[in-house]
Amino acid sequence: MTELARRLNLTDSVYLVIGSVFGSGIFLTTGLIAGDLPSPFLIWLIWIIGGGLTVFGAMTYAELGTLFPGSGGPYVYLRQAYGDGAAFLYGWTFFWIIGSAGVAALAMGFAEYFGALVPSLSLSRPIFAGSAGPISLSLSAGHLVAVGAIAALSALNYFGIQSGARFQNGMVILRIAALAAFIVLGLVIGAGSGGPNLRPFLPRGPLPSLPHFGAALLAVLWTYDGWYSVNCTAEEVRDPRRTLPRALLLGTLAVTGLYLLANVVYSLALPVGRMQGVVRIGEQAAVSLFGPGAGRLFAALVAAATLGCLGANILFCPRVSFAMARDGMFFRRLAYVHPRFRVPTTAILAQAVWAGLLCLSGTYQSLIEFVTFVLVLFFAATGFSVIVLRRKAPGLERPYRTWGYPWLPGLYVLVNLVILAAVLFSRPVQALAGAGCVLAGVPAYFFWRSKGLAPRPAAPEGDPR
Repeated sequence: MTELARRLNLTDSVYLVIGSVFGSGIFLTTGLIAGDLPSPFLIWLIWIIGGGLTVFGAMTYAELGTLFPGSGGPYVYLRQAYGDGAAFLYGWTFFWIIGSAGVAALAMGFAEYFGALVPSLSLSRPIFAGSAGPISLSLSAGHLVAVGAIAALSALNYFGIQSGARFQNGMVILRIAALAAFIVLGLVIGAGSGGPNLRPFLPRGPLPSLPHFGAALLAVLWTYDGWYSVNCTAEEVRDPRRTLPRALLLGTLAVTGLYLLANVVYSLALPVGRMQGVVRIGEQAAVSLFGPGAGRLFAALVAAATLGCLGANILFCPRVSFAMARDGMFFRRLAYVHPRFRVPTTAILAQAVWAGLLCLSGTYQSLIEFVTFVLVLFFAATGFSVIVLRRKAPGLERPYRTWGYPWLPGLYVLVNLVILAAVLFSRPVQALAGAGCVLAGVPAYFFWRSKGLAPRPAAPEGDPR
């Protein structure tokens, strides 16, 4: 059987971490957070806390990734720690919702900003509208842009992980350079004309309630999501037991620094009252700092950031369904590895088709809202698996041991559980709907279990090449 090729070096891996996180979220989230935390200090603090938790999670996942350096990331760790059922439900949810709906959302986000630059290809330019009984059907030029972006980037990754990585690396360099220019110019201009916008810097009156902090932190963590991408591709990373911890730490620290500095510029550009409820906060801050002409340039930056993030997600997401299929826990054909390109081409195509259908159906956004609750639950369970495996398999070689064990992974798990409780109480309908999406996989699990599962390996060998 053809195996995946280890072709990602440290630079590729760091760029993959950054690229999987750095999308449109940083340009959209802060205005929503300002509604819950109306103070520059609290806004900066929540981004620091979110970045810190992301780094803690990365260091926790680093031990797991070096212990089991195979494709699939959290799916593999959950299977080793808790068994086939937990792993299957994660992988099932990841393929149908977490990964594919995330790809669809990024593609539609790219189409929205691309349409602002090229109005003839916008989401508001209809091509077809009709109905089939109770079902309304519509198609716009923007839908074709979104599906075309998924198809093009999937094709790029089809022909080998190196072609996908080269595109990803170039887009990361472009995004960092553009955001760094925005930050530097914003700090220079904002320091002179926007400093008064920081007053009052500290919150006045009573602090926001815990649900407000929880909602803001959830938004921040969603913006940081994707940092575990390199874990999903570990089987294609050179010397993963050395590369993974470095890539996770360097990538998450870089994103945290960029995101914090971007929020400092937002606060210099706009008073917190004008931030509240503003979705396209980055664009409004750019217009405030540099004039009306900056809006179009910023739209181009967001489009590029979203396209790059889309490319990163298309690169790493299929590795989860590939790992499931190889274990006999999903459609067998998704385990196919192309003998020439050495990538899971069938899994890449399957994700492209399903994500494209989600774009056309318009259901991706509601699916993401439903699954947020479950995603946090899986984060907590994966983090706790470090502790479970320390007790369950103490004799396994651990090339990297999580710093601050058990306190650091314990804190990561605890915070995710607190967020879980906050989501359950503040959004019970969405939480129950998300749980329902996951439980829909139970009959499917018993079906694939009846067909026979591959045994769990003790620890895949890390290829040092």
